[in-house]
Amino acid sequence: MSQAPRSGGVSAAEVFDAVGVRYEEVFADVPGQLAALDWLTGSLPPGARVLDVGSGTGRPVAETLARAGYAVTGIDVSAEMVRLARERVPAASFEQADVRSYRAPEGGYDAVCAFFPLLVMDQPEVERSLSAMASWVAPGGAFAMATVPGDVRGLDIVWMGHRVTVSSLATEDQLRVLREAGLEIVHHHTALYRPHGPEAEPEPHLYVHARRPA
Repeated sequence: MSQAPRSGGVSAAEVFDAVGVRYEEVFADVPGQLAALDWLTGSLPPGARVLDVGSGTGRPVAETLARAGYAVTGIDVSAEMVRLARERVPAASFEQADVRSYRAPEGGYDAVCAFFPLLVMDQPEVERSLSAMASWVAPGGAFAMATVPGDVRGLDIVWMGHRVTVSSLATEDQLRVLREAGLEIVHHHTALYRPHGPEAEPEPHLYVHARRPA
């Protein structure tokens, strides 16, 4: 969850710079995320090119995919997250970039994964970014994502001690955007997850696995 414009007077980059490695600790061992990684590693060919959007500390996503032998590129808006990821997962490549302005290389990627990168932005940007990420999936490629679903725009919350403004799309709209971008939905489900920490509240997570026809 680390791509976004300014929020509550503080930029998302500043928020995630401050959160740093705590994100990895608070959101460790998320079952739906681990299942999505199992799906990706079980369906991609050796050496597949994978883009990890909102790569955070690089764990567990980039680390798992790089260990499986894929060519992993991670992008994150936070310089601190990029620093941590480069330190933790030297087998992958990381760059500081915003999903809203990122330009994929010609031919796209064999897989794109996006675990919670679109929440701290405005609702129209969520839809545009979701559509863009889907467009980066090459023919025959895979897409895996997770988010907190809901028809929400500009909701102020306190997240990990920081005031942020979040937006999202309802589940049916998330799926619609992906289908309009040419992806076929393979699987989707919603599950409750309680982050680690004494003040954490359970939150719904939507998981989607999709493919682009060859």
